[in-house]
Amino acid sequence: MRFYVAVTNNSWYDYLSAIQPDEVNFWKPGGQPFKAIQPGDLFLFKLHAPRNFIAGGGYFVRYEVLPLSLAWDAFGEKNGAENLADLRKLILPLVPGNHFNPQIGCAILNEPFFFPRESWILPPPDFAPNIVAGKTYDTTSNTGRNLWGAVLERLVLDTTDRIREMIPEYEVENRHGKEYLQRARLGQGAFRVLVTGAYQRRCAISGERTLPVLEAAHIKPFAESGPNRINNGLLLRSDMHKLFDAGYLTVTPDYHVEVSRRIKEEFENGLIYYPYHGRKLLVLPDSNMEKPGKDYLEWHNREVYRR
Repeated sequence: MRFYVAVTNNSWYDYLSAIQPDEVNFWKPGGQPFKAIQPGDLFLFKLHAPRNFIAGGGYFVRYEVLPLSLAWDAFGEKNGAENLADLRKLILPLVPGNHFNPQIGCAILNEPFFFPRESWILPPPDFAPNIVAGKTYDTTSNTGRNLWGAVLERLVLDTTDRIREMIPEYEVENRHGKEYLQRARLGQGAFRVLVTGAYQRRCAISGERTLPVLEAAHIKPFAESGPNRINNGLLLRSDMHKLFDAGYLTVTPDYHVEVSRRIKEEFENGLIYYPYHGRKLLVLPDSNMEKPGKDYLEWHNREVYRR
């Protein structure tokens, strides 16, 4: 089993450990790729000296390179800052050039945990002081196995199925990767970023690419027990998102758009929307697991769409 130990900004850790969020964005300046682990793997936080300890972690969801503004819109204070201005103060000094809205690398982490001070773990002897980003470990090595055991000791009080599944003897096939994204209780920020990526940053209906006006829409709303899963999402232009939520347009289980006559009847308008009626979605995820779920679409057609 592979896992990652990341060098962590101390102020980021302090802020998030105080608010105990359900997800976090572990950001880093620049857009360097990150392929050390896969979804569902453990991602641990190692603090900077003098607090040279492993102090918590989370479960890796996905790595995306995002504009700083979108990272804030998706995660808010779960970026480790109280507001966007404070986040900019943390990031901009680390970015070369004069960028107001730079691209940042975002490791999205689910179900983060923060150890109490007395439970912090010394890093392995081979975690050199000059490591800037982090280091991957594997439980097939003695060093990795020992660190893994120390983390599990501190998590043992959380006697959930999630923790038991992490123990090597409980490993099952397809516990990682895309299967994790289908099972995990993802947060709203992860949902937005995953849906945005699945639709290649384009509106499913219009093909619009202007990122600031694109929104991840739940097909079955979270308030109606709709999960934060990619197949319960559509990436829509903001006006189409509002119409979808209000029932003035829908998507059929065979991925065709329907626009309600109520737009014209109630607002004496809608000329820009009716050309989409009957068209198939212009953009769909490549993976069948990420395409809109037919059960969710049937629910929206039945419960929300205003015929």
